Amino acid sequence: MTAPDAPRQRPRALWADARFLIGAVLVLASIAGVWLVVAAARQTVPVYAATRTIVPGEAVAPADLRVVDVALGTLEDTYAAVDGLAEDTVALRTIHAGELVPAQAIGAAAASRSTTVVVRSATDIPSGVDTGTGVEVWAAPLDPEGIRQAPRILVADATVAGVTRDQSMVGGGTASVELVIPRARVADVLAAISGDAALSVVPAGGAPG
Repeated sequence: MTAPDAPRQRPRALWADARFLIGAVLVLASIAGVWLVVAAARQTVPVYAATRTIVPGEAVAPADLRVVDVALGTLEDTYAAVDGLAEDTVALRTIHAGELVPAQAIGAAAASRSTTVVVRSATDIPSGVDTGTGVEVWAAPLDPEGIRQAPRILVADATVAGVTRDQSMVGGGTASVELVIPRARVADVLAAISGDAALSVVPAGGAPG
């Protein structure tokens, strides 16, 4: 009597091997993708940060900036490069102390559309108003008979460059305010000053009381 033949093993199907290989490739690709994302998040680049508040039209010098390393990813080109500061660079908008300097916030002096004027406010300046604060300039002009008219907004988008408060009895608590204003409004401000209009500097969105 002969022994029964051992059962034959079926050859492994090719599609099963292909499925295994595809699965392995997908797992490896997923791991590589996660590693690239983590590596990109950890990569830092040097950019400028303001050491003080810089107002529009003001010259920007290396002493006003410090270099910090931050992870920006795809936003790297949004901020000023550390080797891109020209000698005639000025702020084109207010850059607050500690803020990373956007590339669009600085430029050549010729590109600035603002200038500074000094006005004496007829009303008290709130204590919170300081360098970099956005303010409005209100004017109460005199009519031909010398009667003071109701105040109206003269400049709606000024920025404080400096405040000199006078707390003496003679000064009556008024303040001289250096303001950054659009060049297009300079003539109006100078005309108001020469015409003895009462000028009031108030935080943006407010109105003189």
